[in-house]
Amino acid sequence: MLPFVINGPSRRALLAGTLAGLALPAAVPAGAEASARGSLPARPNILLILADDLGWGEIGSQGQRKIRTPNLDRLAAEGVRFETAYSGAPLCAPSRCSLLTGLHAGHSTVRENPEGGEQHALTGADLTFAELLQLSGYRTALFGKWGFGPEEPGQESHPNARGFGEFFGYITHKHAHHYYPEYLWHNGDKVQLGGKSYAPDLFRERAIDFIKKGGDDPFLLYFASNLPHSPSVVPGDAGPYQDKPWTIQNRKHAEQVARLDRDVAALVEALREAGVAKRTLVLFTSDNGPHREKGVTPWLFNSNGPFRGDKRDLYEGGIRVPLIAWSPGLEHRVESQPVTFWDVLPTMADLAGVPVPAHLDGRSFRGLLTGRDVREHKHLVWNRPHKAQAIRRGRWKVVRFDPHISGAGPEGRVELYDLRTDPRERHDLAAAKPDLALELSEELDNAIGSDPRIPYGLRAEVTADQVVVTLHNGSSVPWRNVRLGLDGRRKRRAHTVPVVVPGTAISVGFPVPSGKITARADFDAKGRSHVFRQRRLGGTAPDPLELTSTG
Repeated sequence: MLPFVINGPSRRALLAGTLAGLALPAAVPAGAEASARGSLPARPNILLILADDLGWGEIGSQGQRKIRTPNLDRLAAEGVRFETAYSGAPLCAPSRCSLLTGLHAGHSTVRENPEGGEQHALTGADLTFAELLQLSGYRTALFGKWGFGPEEPGQESHPNARGFGEFFGYITHKHAHHYYPEYLWHNGDKVQLGGKSYAPDLFRERAIDFIKKGGDDPFLLYFASNLPHSPSVVPGDAGPYQDKPWTIQNRKHAEQVARLDRDVAALVEALREAGVAKRTLVLFTSDNGPHREKGVTPWLFNSNGPFRGDKRDLYEGGIRVPLIAWSPGLEHRVESQPVTFWDVLPTMADLAGVPVPAHLDGRSFRGLLTGRDVREHKHLVWNRPHKAQAIRRGRWKVVRFDPHISGAGPEGRVELYDLRTDPRERHDLAAAKPDLALELSEELDNAIGSDPRIPYGLRAEVTADQVVVTLHNGSSVPWRNVRLGLDGRRKRRAHTVPVVVPGTAISVGFPVPSGKITARADFDAKGRSHVFRQRRLGGTAPDPLELTSTG
């Protein structure tokens, strides 16, 4: 396959079937790569690229005519383009929380952006897709915007504590508004930059280095660029958009999107150069609809495509986002079944062969990547506390506004739309179908509540006299032939139990060893063997083994 281009064609050229002089790849010989088309490798590397405030219609494959995105268009032309992909929320922090944890914003820890108060945070009870894959042996990293505070090392909301072995970027939501920051964080350390470096370029280079490090373990790379969030800041002028008859903010916004497209090309090229492209799944999406901040006018670019609303709205334009899945083994297709941010964690678990945590709101869309049917959602839910909520069930969607929202009236306002015949949400049918509007509104109420998850995974705690290793079965299936132990330079003692049933845990105390060790759990689930590891342990003064169990 040909290398990705950095500067691509006009949309006219793309729609004509060419890529700025680079033809789409010719058919490969029978028995070569073609034999694997429509399939994915076992335990693939996963590169998740998350844009910041990129609208559904801001890439060429979804109708963009003013901004060139040839590299994203090529991903869409070779992979799976999801027409009906939804973010977790119409704004940053709750959407990213949903992406990471597999819960919609009616159940997740973070349900709103910080509004002049303390930055929202994840907790030790939150299991992210990075923690899940790290336990199963994936090398993990995050470069870019985390979006949850507090801005300090060694706390449970820090990326390192939530499964990312390496982190470089912004910790908090507001810090990521600075494209030339005074500092960024590398794991638990501040890296002083003096406002002289363009952060998205640093993230790209770090990500390329991570990809090229290699190793035997598969990797998860979460590339969370802050492009094209406001303000419209790029190095130098607006490139090919400098002379467009637009405001300077719109010209530079267009260049922000183009730079993001080139960053995607650089990452895919790094996969090829490292020889791992065929073993990697690339997912590209955005955290919410397009912004209209600091002079950017999304209607100039038709940034939300055919949909109503933009960032902060629960109409389709605020929550519909691009989603492209690409891997050399996939066949091109356009998928119309709705998928959501809270589907990402169970999909990653499915791809990595890890037991899927129970009581998630999402479901794996792995089958949709290869053209198989998957179970559809009963409903999709979005929640902005004290502002608005929405629910989609099949073709029907209710948007509900809280009473204190301007224009909602003393009892609030409920709107009902038929997305099959009215995807632009122009015709409110609530008055014509009051029983359906009430039924969906009650279903929405029942879908909002506390976090339904149960503890999951491997934990190790070093006390004065022992290392306590605990395995929580937070899945929906029994884990059999469970063996807990410690790995190190010398053979360690282990303990075996026949089964740990869903919703229970087993804890084993081991003497405190010297040197670096790893807590380990081996078990079988649904006929497949699994190994979980928890690293970075150590200690001295071994004591007698103590065994406790919890139910």
